[in-house]
Amino acid sequence: SYIANRVTDKLTPVHDRIFCCRSGSAADTQAVADAVAYQLAFHSVELEEPPRVRTAARLFQQSCYRYREELSAGIIVAGWDPRRGGQVYVVPMGGLLLRQPFAVGGSGSSYIYGFLDATFQPGMSRSQCQEFVAR
Repeated sequence: SYIANRVTDKLTPVHDRIFCCRSGSAADTQAVADAVAYQLAFHSVELEEPPRVRTAARLFQQSCYRYREELSAGIIVAGWDPRRGGQVYVVPMGGLLLRQPFAVGGSGSSYIYGFLDATFQPGMSRSQCQEFVAR
C-alpha cells in the first residue's frame, strides 16, 4: 500500500548549487541522495571546482539503475554550473536519464502536467518565470 508523507522535505541539497526532488520511498530516495552528496563532495575536492549538474544526475541515474529492482525512487536533479548554466534532469523509476526544460514528479504530477504544457515557454524572462511559479 502507498502512504503519503506530507511532512517530509522532498527537496534535498546535494551540493551548493545542485538539488534533487525526491518521490517514491522516502528511505530509498534519502539514502540515494546522501550517497550522491558524499560522492559529489569527494569529487569537488579532487577536481578543486564545483561538480557539474550532469555529473550529479549521472550519479543518481547509476544508483537508480543499478538497484532498480530494489528501489522505489524517482528523482529530479536541478542546479547551475558554469559550463552549462541552469539544468534540469529527470531520473524516473528504473534509472533512465533525461534532460528536460522543466520536470514534475510524484503522485500529484499528473494533475499539473496539463497546466505546465499550456503555460511553460522556453526563454521566459525572470519576471515571467516568477509569475509562472506563483500561479
